[in-house]
Amino acid sequence: MSAAMMEWLLEAALVVGIVAALPAALRLERALSSLSKDKSAVMDSVRGFTEATKQAEASIVRLRATADSASRSVAEQVQAASALRDDLRFLTERAGVAADRLDTGLRGGGRGPAPEPAATSAIPRARAEQELLRAISRSRSA
Repeated sequence: MSAAMMEWLLEAALVVGIVAALPAALRLERALSSLSKDKSAVMDSVRGFTEATKQAEASIVRLRATADSASRSVAEQVQAASALRDDLRFLTERAGVAADRLDTGLRGGGRGPAPEPAATSAIPRARAEQELLRAISRSRSA
């Protein structure tokens, strides 16, 4: 065999190898193109997810501030209601004492109101009235 013939055979084998590899190269190019498109879609999804996360964090901060404000407001209302409850309890006790005196006075034949029993209240009357006035002024200022 001559050298020219060997050269032609090698070149023919090379052409056959290139033709055989061409379909595989085309499939690889399509797969890479598909990955490139998928990569841009994934990157868009990541950007969207990042934006949604930032919005959620901002919403959580606003929600936490609103909850703190509502908590303070409820605490203030509970405090005011507690003061009013104490005032109402005191007024109810005083009204009970007054009703008892009135009932005793009416049953006694109209001889005038009966004296206030000392054992019904541990607080002297003047001091109780002062506390009542303070409580009312506290409730008005709250």
